[in-house]
Amino acid sequence: MSTTFPRRLGFGTGLLMLGVTPALALETDDTVTVTSTALAIQGDTPVPVYAGAQVANGARVGLLGEKRAQEVPFSVIGFTETLIENQQADTLGDVLRNDAAVQVGTGFGNYSESFKVRGFDLYGDDISYGGLYGVLPRQLIDTRLMGRVELFRGASAFANGVPAAGTGVGGAVNIEPRRAKDEPITRITTGYSVDSTIDTTLDVGRRFGEDNEYGVRATATRSRGDGAIDDEARRNTAAVVGLDYRGQRGRVSLDVGHQKTIIEGGRLNVSLAGYGGRDVPSVPDASANYVPAWNRASLETNFAMLRGEYDLSPQWTGFAALGGNRTHERSLSGSLTVSDEAGNATVSQMDTAYQSESFAHQLGLRGELDTGPVSHQLTLGYSGVYARKDVAYAGNFAGVATTLHDPADIPERETTLSAGDMSDPETTGRTRTSGVSMSDTLGLFEDRLLVTFGARYQELEVTNYAYDGGFSNRFRAARVTPVYGVVIKPTDTLSLYANHIEALQPGGSAPINNGNDTVENGGEILGIVRSTQDEVGVKVDYGTLGGGISLFQIKQPQVAITDNVAGYDGEQRNRGLELNVFGEPIEGVRVLASASWMDPELRGTTGGANDGNDAPGVPGYRYVLGGEWDLPALDGLTATGRVTRTGSQYVDAANELSVDAWTRLDLGLRYRMPMNGSALIWRLNVDNVTDAAYWASASTTGSQTLLQGRPRTVKLSATLDF
Repeated sequence: MSTTFPRRLGFGTGLLMLGVTPALALETDDTVTVTSTALAIQGDTPVPVYAGAQVANGARVGLLGEKRAQEVPFSVIGFTETLIENQQADTLGDVLRNDAAVQVGTGFGNYSESFKVRGFDLYGDDISYGGLYGVLPRQLIDTRLMGRVELFRGASAFANGVPAAGTGVGGAVNIEPRRAKDEPITRITTGYSVDSTIDTTLDVGRRFGEDNEYGVRATATRSRGDGAIDDEARRNTAAVVGLDYRGQRGRVSLDVGHQKTIIEGGRLNVSLAGYGGRDVPSVPDASANYVPAWNRASLETNFAMLRGEYDLSPQWTGFAALGGNRTHERSLSGSLTVSDEAGNATVSQMDTAYQSESFAHQLGLRGELDTGPVSHQLTLGYSGVYARKDVAYAGNFAGVATTLHDPADIPERETTLSAGDMSDPETTGRTRTSGVSMSDTLGLFEDRLLVTFGARYQELEVTNYAYDGGFSNRFRAARVTPVYGVVIKPTDTLSLYANHIEALQPGGSAPINNGNDTVENGGEILGIVRSTQDEVGVKVDYGTLGGGISLFQIKQPQVAITDNVAGYDGEQRNRGLELNVFGEPIEGVRVLASASWMDPELRGTTGGANDGNDAPGVPGYRYVLGGEWDLPALDGLTATGRVTRTGSQYVDAANELSVDAWTRLDLGLRYRMPMNGSALIWRLNVDNVTDAAYWASASTTGSQTLLQGRPRTVKLSATLDF
């Protein structure tokens, strides 16, 4: 596979900037006068929407709270509720497809959405809600639960802590709850999509009190019907209620939600384990479904979150939050394991019962003060997450013959192997993470130079149990992760930035075998994994047009076997360049575009066998070009479009199998029809207009798998405000 990006990128300039700027902060007069100014943006006050209303030029940066992109040495962006509604996005993956730094995939053998940010895995378990992990559903997240989707590109252990599933090395995603607006909302949306899915959403929001200090926002949605993939049907119900109070000194919010999704005949990933072909199998028709008819899943989550902050003075704010969820899942799945280029395959059967509970909490203090000519933005915070999972399974793993292009009619079979009680699974794992962080952002030369430094002390404990509830093993570790960053603002429209930041995750277990040899420490947990990122970039903000360019390097340790002992001796090193542009440069014309070029190199692999190869599942480039145009021919009519181009990517670490580059075209129309002082909004969106059949991604969950892109999907909806 070839890439369009050089394999060696320099980071010397950024590191020099990081080394020089702390010295500049020390050049102050001996006489220090302490003064203070109020915070420009309260920690839980969302960054304002940018011109064009599609994005917010900023996001929540962990315990630092909501921050404008130009004020922080990180790459962040927020996708608005308006964009989500206009694109008729159904799940989180539909929203994140707008950014070239993110690949959207699914889990193997289940229906979870999984992601790669800057080429590294991010699982649905590790998506935060209002800055808290462990609150939202873990597999699929309905967009009607979302007020805003915020993307933090890059490692984030300092800002966000360690999530329970231990992913997010390349970036983090936070979902902000829906809130009542100053203007009343009474909105009903009815939609229809091919083949026969009908959905209805009711959204009501009100504010009360002399100063609109009390707010309530309630959203409920229900959809039923067949999808664009043959013989696939889904039923979804989601509801969330958000209450909030915004006083002069205190702000409090409570969010309570429910989501249940039932999937029948859902198409799953294709495994290439033990594959003998020289090329990947050809792609079936875009709407083809090759899984057994008995495939089904039920996914249900209830969740809640309470947040509050109080201004102790005009300069200092204390904040706290707690939340959690309870999840019940049951799935019967049969995925194809393809053996050759002709598509010959086998299907096994797995019935899984999964339950989980999680609880998250945080508290801290933010403030500002001046020491002579130097301003300070200070944060001290604590956060923790507890997660427990209960799992049992029953299956029949004798493979039944089928083919990818002409699947056999496979009946459901009797169970031949099981573990645990399917009606009441025992606890199989507990994870506890907690950490204390502190940071200071120093402002010099009237805040034209901002220098951020801080550290987070993180503790991690993972306990595993057998399926009968018996103790298996426990791992504990602690680590300090630093952060260094600088922002230079030579003009009001230009910001230069650089950062060094790290990610932490629990290590996996050592493999049992190395070929024909038994690994000496096989089965042992290999410790805590520390990944590092260095990044430099430029951000621009012209009022109606914004964007930026970033150059980064991320190193994640990888398991390698040396002298028959497994350890984190190898690494995946991703070097990349990202561009993004957004806004409304011309009245009536809105753009949202991004591009990513990546060099994902494997180093220090076992026996040097794959040294210098590309990491599987990471394309060399990815482009997303989107826009809207208010057509002058008819007032209220808007044309929309998005082109996505993803480069080829390897399926395996040996770089012997790869999937082709692909292009997808999405088009749409939107018409706002005035109705007696209100409005009726018609939306028509066609995803994958050409009905292209393509392998969308490879190895999305770290295994050797293929995910087929979804077929042409037509969505029509009508939204009435009254």
